Amino acid sequence: MTGRSYYAPQGGAPAQTQLLTDRAVFTESYAVIPKGVMMDIVTSYLPFWEDTRLWVLSRPLSGFAETFSQYIMEVLPGGGSDRPEPDRSAEGALFVVEGVLTVTLDGQNHVMQPGGFAFLPPECGWTVRNRSDKPVRFHWVRKAYEFVDGLEVPKAFFVNEADIAPSPMPGTEGKWATTRFVDPADLRHDMHVTIVTFEPGAVIPFAETHVMEHGLYVLEGKAVYRLNQDWVEVEAGDYMWLRAFCPQACYAGGPGRFRYLLYKDVNRHMKLRPR
Repeated sequence: MTGRSYYAPQGGAPAQTQLLTDRAVFTESYAVIPKGVMMDIVTSYLPFWEDTRLWVLSRPLSGFAETFSQYIMEVLPGGGSDRPEPDRSAEGALFVVEGVLTVTLDGQNHVMQPGGFAFLPPECGWTVRNRSDKPVRFHWVRKAYEFVDGLEVPKAFFVNEADIAPSPMPGTEGKWATTRFVDPADLRHDMHVTIVTFEPGAVIPFAETHVMEHGLYVLEGKAVYRLNQDWVEVEAGDYMWLRAFCPQACYAGGPGRFRYLLYKDVNRHMKLRPR
């Protein structure tokens, strides 16, 4: 696959002449946070992160995301953290959309370019720094790892999307494909973060209804997404949250490819008691 593109928010502030009307929507079964929402006024900050701000896309909350949080991080030159993750049970996935990020783990530096992906297991003691002369922007997905007696915790790894061949969905002639950073048969992992690509005209031809919760960030292109009972237009820079069992389908109308970064929780028994 060539010509990869990754949308990254730049912040700023809307003009006083801008109309209030936008595509943002929050329902019981899904939410859409359009790219126009990601302005300076809605950024957050974190303890022990220097020269860094972030947009929080989802967080565990009653009536909203239950299994994960997702941030878009913006780290200025020289910024970063020696104590990035305060939760010892948390696993993380990083995906770089703009700039160059250096992650240090076990004394080794891993330089991540756009398209770079990192899986960071709980208690691995990673640190992060922007050692370039330009801002770096990346997604950070966090989840409380669900330990299973008899299964090892997966190891950390670093890879770039460019080095992974997408897996086509059967019967689609490659028009619908998934770039998988983790082997789906590896049950040590309790979450998958992947990239889904649709060529113009490709569709999800039925209303998927399943137990996995989703976070979808549109990296490239545009499409019409079916969410519960609504058709919603989305484009690069938009974010969607889908609760478990929310019916979902998609039509990629073009003119270019439609691609998104996808989170889902997998490979664990359903909880029968409150968390």
